[in-house]
Amino acid sequence: MNLGLLGAGLVMGISALGSAIGIGIAGAATIGAWKKCYAADKPAPMTLLAFAGAPLTQTFYGYILMLEMVKAAETNIGNGWMYIGFGIASGLAIAASAIFQGKAGASAADAQGETGKGFAQYIAVVGIVETVALFAMVLTMISL
Repeated sequence: MNLGLLGAGLVMGISALGSAIGIGIAGAATIGAWKKCYAADKPAPMTLLAFAGAPLTQTFYGYILMLEMVKAAETNIGNGWMYIGFGIASGLAIAASAIFQGKAGASAADAQGETGKGFAQYIAVVGIVETVALFAMVLTMISL
């Protein structure tokens, strides 16, 4: 068994798990913000979907990193435990980014839904949190 391939699978799975959790957090808050808008007879802004869907990108980062790890593991079978370490550590970093991005997106959806203001500032914070996942992916790819 090639342990490197296990590491590649771990990075994908852990990243996707983080995305699911983050989307669930932000999605629930988005629905709540829409409900508040409807209750106040205000239009429910569809821009809130940006906050709910933002953590999905971490699944793509996990997938891209998985493909790179598969290539590396197939050419360098002797370092299987290293790939498992990369898979777990990078997957957790990417997942944490998605979860906390969901939390930031939840707050942003609530604020945007209530005030109708501040979208640019809120999406900037959501984007900053995403940067952690990008760094984890790119720096792991460089390390491979």
